[in-house]
Amino acid sequence: MVIAKLLAARAGVAERAVYSRHLRRVWGVPGTLLGARAWPPLFKDKIHTSFNYWWQAHLLDCMIDGYLRSPNELRKTAIAKVVRGIRVRNVLGWTNDFYDDIAWLGLALQRAQNEVGIARPKALDAIAVRLRDGWTDHAGGGIWWKRNDDFKNVPANGPAAIFLARQNERTDLARARSIVDWVEEHLVDPGNGLAWDGLHVHPNGEIREYEKNIFTYCQGVLIGACVELAKNGQQDKWLDKAARTITAVHDDLATNGVIRGQGGGDGGLFAGILTRYLAEAALTIPDLDPDRHETADLARELVVQSAEAAWNNRVMAVSGPLFGPEWTVPADEKEGRDLSVQLGGWMCLEAAALLERHGLNVATA
Repeated sequence: MVIAKLLAARAGVAERAVYSRHLRRVWGVPGTLLGARAWPPLFKDKIHTSFNYWWQAHLLDCMIDGYLRSPNELRKTAIAKVVRGIRVRNVLGWTNDFYDDIAWLGLALQRAQNEVGIARPKALDAIAVRLRDGWTDHAGGGIWWKRNDDFKNVPANGPAAIFLARQNERTDLARARSIVDWVEEHLVDPGNGLAWDGLHVHPNGEIREYEKNIFTYCQGVLIGACVELAKNGQQDKWLDKAARTITAVHDDLATNGVIRGQGGGDGGLFAGILTRYLAEAALTIPDLDPDRHETADLARELVVQSAEAAWNNRVMAVSGPLFGPEWTVPADEKEGRDLSVQLGGWMCLEAAALLERHGLNVATA
């Protein structure tokens, strides 16, 4: 049996490993930190010019998770340094051309402000303005994946909807509802209830083709957006959609209750993101509707079983555990080099620790 009090400790061990192996100053500038993209770094990593903007947003989210698990000034200072590091490394401002990137950062900065007390109002304003402007009527609505592109997808629209719903502005909440309605109409498979990746649009606004790839993090942000909207009215509508997606994840995207991995690189984050929003669903749904305890229990079980598998299949490396991209098999040091993969494992462990803190039954065989 998993001893519940160990879950927070496990998350702390994962946290320390990422801090030790990946956190570095930006160009040596004091008061900054960012996550190095790989450990141990190869020559190609040392000359790689991209700083993986959206990975840093999830690094920041994980650091906030760690702070909430065990608040102290050292964690708060490190969070502030990463926030500054992102701004310094991005050079020209807080945003870039990718709407999904800036939505992820927006979500992390909202949490930094509301839960840690590190506020960057100009950043949040800039991100909100950009996301509002990303909506067009092409393909019936939705936000673009990238500026001046022809693709609209769930990875941009999902986090944007969550961000706008949390802005506490009536017009932003209405836009968040429109975004999720658009996703539901155009990008949810009517057969299995899972969200596809996205669609391409002709210049005249007509849909050209669909990208029907199924990614775990698309399901995560759709669940997260539905749960967030359920807090603000039309509760049955949004919780029905969240429940459908949670069930579909269990049936089609998990092996013996463990969420499947989707490789390294960007894919290393996908399963972790799903566990984040499953944990939020497990906590929030019973408060909104106690009769939906089976849905909440299913979300909880997916998180806990995934966290247990990730931990049991870790390997020990310098400075702590190393997780693999696929939690059902033993980790491999080569496959676990990417920061994204380690953040995915850490995020999953923090999700389980969050459930523990709120008194949910986290013991599993």
